[in-house]
Amino acid sequence: MDRRSFLKTSAVGGSAVAATTLAAPAYAQGNRTLTMVTSWGRGLAGVFDAAQRAADSINAMSDGTLTVEIKAAGELVGAFEVFDAVTSGQADMYHAADYYFGGQHPGYFYFTSVPFGMTAQELMNWYNHGDGAALHDELGEIFGLKSFLAGNTGAQAGGWFRKEITSPEDFNGLKFRMPGMGGEVLGKMGASVQNLPGAEVYQALASGALDGTEWIGPWADEKAGFQEITKIYYTAGMHEPGAGLSLATNREVFDSLSPAQQKIIEIAAGECHSWSLSQFLNNNGAALQRLQSGGVKILEFPDSVWDAMGTAAAETKDQYNGDEIYDNIRSSYEASMAASSGWLVQSEGKYRSQRDRVTG
Repeated sequence: MDRRSFLKTSAVGGSAVAATTLAAPAYAQGNRTLTMVTSWGRGLAGVFDAAQRAADSINAMSDGTLTVEIKAAGELVGAFEVFDAVTSGQADMYHAADYYFGGQHPGYFYFTSVPFGMTAQELMNWYNHGDGAALHDELGEIFGLKSFLAGNTGAQAGGWFRKEITSPEDFNGLKFRMPGMGGEVLGKMGASVQNLPGAEVYQALASGALDGTEWIGPWADEKAGFQEITKIYYTAGMHEPGAGLSLATNREVFDSLSPAQQKIIEIAAGECHSWSLSQFLNNNGAALQRLQSGGVKILEFPDSVWDAMGTAAAETKDQYNGDEIYDNIRSSYEASMAASSGWLVQSEGKYRSQRDRVTG
């Protein structure tokens, strides 16, 4: 039986005893251990750190009533199997990038990032003060999840290539790793797109199974060692201008927790988002300098490539139109992005330009 239908039936047709039970739910008592599965290999810079931060915060704030035990990718389930593990009850929560689960529902793309989408600040404007959090919750309810954003990488790099990209035609036949809608965009441009877990990317690039890859940004990419394989690095990309990470708990498990414990998970996720974003942004500048000093060539895509990506991105987003939840998420997301961008460009954007001009 559909869970929401069951709840409605219970509330309307239940006995007085049932009504009393609903009014005063019996929360699970005693200390509880929650298993968190992640899409990250243990120790992957930034992303595994975010999962660990969220778990540590829950453990500390719950004063021993909750203990989150982390299972890295492959320790209990594979990197892309965490969604099914939590919805089925095999694990209690996951930490991942929700665009890995766009095959479950395309609305999930928007809670990580979409091509030519929101920056990290714009994403949080929508999530915290627009419809973002409510739509994330509505989508999660379909799959029996209670979801929160819990991390952000900031703007991600265009990626590592074995040869320079001088025109859109250079993507024809290119074996490239890129998840989410960004990968679909490159596929429309002729690339052979692969979606590999982060822990497997280095070996695939080193072996020649990939001609190029994106991962995150200078700090995480340096830690992954891609500069040992190729020296061609594009620092701006269309695919993830502010990629959110998510913490999702099995909804029945979440509902069995006390209100205080539920709030602890929510607050831990929110704090993790801020902490994670600043971790990436704090480390990227110095890492980029080290990469350049080590001989990495820093490049930008030509306008012709950006234009081709823009055309393919519009086609990619449009192909999912017609699903009511997807349409609601997309329209809300795009309206919020337009509203936020207008002020940010006129204020912070102009200030940064003048600051850099004046201070050199």
